[in-house]
Amino acid sequence: EKKELSLIEEYLPAPMSDDEVKSVISEIVARTGAASMKDIGRVMGEAMKTLKGKTDGNKVQEIVKSLLSV
Repeated sequence: EKKELSLIEEYLPAPMSDDEVKSVISEIVARTGAASMKDIGRVMGEAMKTLKGKTDGNKVQEIVKSLLSV
């Protein structure tokens, strides 16, 4: 099983760092004009489309919330 896992991992894209994810989400927030937690649905939708398969959805939600609650 460990051999299978290492073989599969070779072909998977490297996960994005938190800083990379935050940068992408910051661009989405700016582009959509999101200003408060009321806009979380719009930002999450765009972020999940953009970041699908590149990072964990929970991480995306955490970063979106932190950016919109400032």
